[in-house]
Parts: sequence; C-alpha cells; structure tokens
Amino acid sequence: MKKTVVGMLALTAMAAAMGSAFAQDAAKGPEMTAAEKETAKKIYFERCAGCHGVLRKGATGKNLEPHWSKKDKDGNVTEGGTLKLGQQRLEKIIGYGTDGGMVNFDDILTKEEISLMSKYIQNTPDVPPEYSFKDTMDSWKVIVPVDQRPTKQMNKYNLKNMFSVTLRDTGEVALIDGDTKEIRSIVKTGYAVHISRMSASGRYVYVIGRDGRLSLIDLWMEQPSVVAEVKIGFDARSVDTSKFKGFEDKYAVAGSYWPPQYVIMDGDTLKPLKVVSTRGMTVDGEYHPEPRVASIVASFTKPEWVINIKETGQILLVDYSDIKNLKTTTIGSAKFLHDGGWDASKRYFLVAANASNKIAAVDTKTGKLAALVDVAKIPHPGRGANFTHPKFGPVWATGHLGADVVTLISTPSDDKKNAKFKGYNWKVVQEVKHVPGNLFVKTHPKSKNLWADSPQNPDKDLAESVSVWDMSDLSKPKAVLNVAKDSGLPATKATKRAVHPEYSADGKEVWISLWGGKTDQSAIVVYDDATLKLKKVITDPKMITPTGKFNVFNTQHDIY
Repeated sequence: MKKTVVGMLALTAMAAAMGSAFAQDAAKGPEMTAAEKETAKKIYFERCAGCHGVLRKGATGKNLEPHWSKKDKDGNVTEGGTLKLGQQRLEKIIGYGTDGGMVNFDDILTKEEISLMSKYIQNTPDVPPEYSFKDTMDSWKVIVPVDQRPTKQMNKYNLKNMFSVTLRDTGEVALIDGDTKEIRSIVKTGYAVHISRMSASGRYVYVIGRDGRLSLIDLWMEQPSVVAEVKIGFDARSVDTSKFKGFEDKYAVAGSYWPPQYVIMDGDTLKPLKVVSTRGMTVDGEYHPEPRVASIVASFTKPEWVINIKETGQILLVDYSDIKNLKTTTIGSAKFLHDGGWDASKRYFLVAANASNKIAAVDTKTGKLAALVDVAKIPHPGRGANFTHPKFGPVWATGHLGADVVTLISTPSDDKKNAKFKGYNWKVVQEVKHVPGNLFVKTHPKSKNLWADSPQNPDKDLAESVSVWDMSDLSKPKAVLNVAKDSGLPATKATKRAVHPEYSADGKEVWISLWGGKTDQSAIVVYDDATLKLKKVITDPKMITPTGKFNVFNTQHDIY
C-alpha cells in the first residue's frame, strides 16, 4: 500500500526517526528533556534549517554547531561555536536578529521557545535518516489518473493571470484570480511551499513544500486541485520540468535539502524514475556530507536541467535526453549556491554564491562557466530582474541580504544594436542604493520600474515597505511604499513583512505579500505599476501567512 506523509505529520515522523538512534551527547550542552528536544527539532526544521542546514554547518546562515574550527589559507586556526556564544548571547541573537539578514524572532517565537532553541543548538546536531528510492516510490500517489483528467479547460478563469500563492504556515497554496482578485481554490500541499513552477504548456503547477512534498495541480479542472503527489525527501526547495523542444513536460525534477539528492519523475504523474545523490567534493576539494540542491531551471538551449548544489559550489548540467544513461556536466563556481535566474536572452543562468559574495553565470549553449562576478555582501536575487539600462545596455539585477545596494551586472546580447555595450559584459556596472535585508527584486518587460523588498531588515518600517526606482533614470530618488500602512490592517507588535513583488501577466500591477504572525490578519496588497497607487487589498480569513506569489504566465515564460 502506498503511503503519503504530509504536512505536520512529516515533521513528527522526521523527529521520531531522528530520535534514539541518533541521540545527542547532552554533556556538551544544556540538558533537555526528550519532549523539549522534539519540540526544538520541529521549530528548527520549520524556521532554521533552510539557512543553517540540517547538520547546522551553515550556508546562507552561520555555522550553528556547538564547536567548530577552520584554517585559513595561511594555516591559522579559527575556533567558534554555539557553546562559546552561550545561552544569553544566543537568546539575544535569536530574539533581535542580526545585520547579516537574520530576522528578529521575538515576534515569531515565544520567550520560552527562544530559550529552548538556544539550548538546542548548543547540543550536538542529530543526523536525520536517509530517504531511499523505495521510500520515494512508497509515497507516490496519483489522485486523478491522466486518462481521467479533462481534455480541455473546464473552468472560465483567465489562467494566464492566475497567481499561485504560498500560504506558508498552513501548508496550502491559494490560487487567486488576477483579474477579479478572488480566491478560486485553496489546495492542500506540503508545508511552506518554497516555489511554484509551471509546466511548459501552462496547464500544471508544480509546488514543492519545505517538507519535501511535491504536488501537481491541474488548472484545467473545474475546481483546480492536486492530481498527483510524491515526497522526495524530508526537506526541499526546488522543482522544474523538461522544457526543450520535443521533451516538453515529459519529465519533472525536484531537489532535496535532506537527504542531499534530486529525483527525476514522469512529468504528468510524478512517478519516480531515478534518485541521484549530490554528496561529494566542494570546489575547495573537501568532502561535504550535506550538499543541498538549491535552484533548478530547465535550459532552453539543450535538453538539460541546470541544478545548483549549494554547499559544494558545483553547478550540474543534467542531460535528460537519456534518463537510463544519465550524463552530467559539472561546472565549478563558488560557495554557497542559492537562487538565481535567466538573463534576457535565456542563454545564461546567473546564480548567487552568497557565502562568497559572487554571482556565477553559466553559458548553457557552451556548457561552461561564463563568468564569476564579485558583488556586495550576501547576494539574494530571487530570479533577479532584467532590463535595458540607458547607459550600460542589457543588465541583470540582484539585491542583497547583507548589503545596502541593488547590484546591476551587464549581460551579453546577440542583438547588433547592443554591440557597443560588449565591453561592460559580466561587470558590475552600477550599485543602486537600497537597504540590507532584501530578498527579491522584480521588473517586467512592459514596466518602467524596478521593485525591491527588504523583509529581513531589522527596522520595522523598512521591513514593512518596498522601494521602487524609475529604470530610465536610476539617479532619481526612489519611491518608498509602506505596504503595511497601505493595507489598512490594524497595527500589531509583530512585523508585517512586505515580501516578494510579483507582476500581473500584462505588467500593469504589482502584488506584494504582507507576511505577519500566524494569528494576525494577512493580506496581499496590489499596486498600479505606472502610478504606484494602491489598487486593491486582498484579505480572507483562509489566507494565512501568504509569502511567495507566482503569476502563471510570467512563471511559465520566465519573465522577470
């Protein structure tokens, strides 16, 4: 009998499996009861593992092992660890956040939970169980077989302007009509869906939760709903389909944070076909036990996926033309690889190596590293943003968690009219003044504006606001919109973080999520892109902690 572990049950199962077989050495850290450990494991998985790693070796976030040491290039040894920081210092860091981009948790966790987490990370990390191909197969479930699905769209929705919206803390996705601003369906998915990706056809939405549950939503159904699902691991972030001509949606691929591996599946049923481990050597020549799969995108130039391996700094070009005899090109770049997006030509994929303060650019035509560009502290582009700069020509933009700028990088173009900009290619041509704590930048081919959020900034007003620049003249003062105030929602102690600008299909509207506490009223605030005036505040009791929003048309065609 097939089994499906979903939602919070997955967290409980993971915690149980990680229990007695991998018990901590309590002598090295504060004593904790078994119940306290289980509670702390669940909180760590939900709130901390994404940045700090399951084994706590760090990536975007700091190393959180009780004790660590490292050598620099001259052989000098540096030591540190959570035990060295101690209980009081850790409680302050967790409560108040850091300038490096970690948010304050004093309005997310209780004082007791902050104290508990400070104790937990001073103890030796648990080693979670593995997750085999059999485990993946056992979790696979086809809810509506392909031959029982519609042969045409059965609803009257404008699917091109539908938004797939993550409801982080409820393990759901809301499908919101971009024309009417009405919720058309709320679909049960994995916990804290990280990303929604579209099939090449625009019919299916692939959503993956941080608990490793991958759900396939059919938009053609009268009431769009999940038609297949599979659990690819205990912790995950990324998914995409095959998009090269002749292979459209034949396969899907999803990457796991734990265990570190990726899974190749049938595109329309999610039937697992192959599991591939990503454990191996880093670009520095050292073995890493937890090289997590970060962003995945489908190449437009070859039947390949670009799969970025966070801890190793290796970029994999995985050829899916012959799944049984899988061929992989490994490109060394820099640590730790995170997220990124295509340039305007969709030949080059640019990805943040945020521990190295670099952007790596892969040429998917030649299958080689095109550039490794030095940028400001902790780049975090989301997909980034493409536009034509009046002085430097085609550029791709990234914001930063740790620096107060938006960085513009010149990108190549085959268009003869852009030949004069060739000398700028793969150079940082401008840094636009912003604030630290940015997660996403966004624009649209039909827009004149560049939008950037700052939800990780420790200042409440800045975290609740977004900035907007006129791309025709970036020297003009930026507009700062306080999204929380514009929403009209009652003020609360918790910060309502304004996050993830997303355009409508026609490029005329920008949607911003207000991500507050789980018990606070949430909203999506819609602005007119041309005037920056408020157009609509979308609220609903069922819409809890909305975060990422993915417009179907823009996501399908990688427009940003």
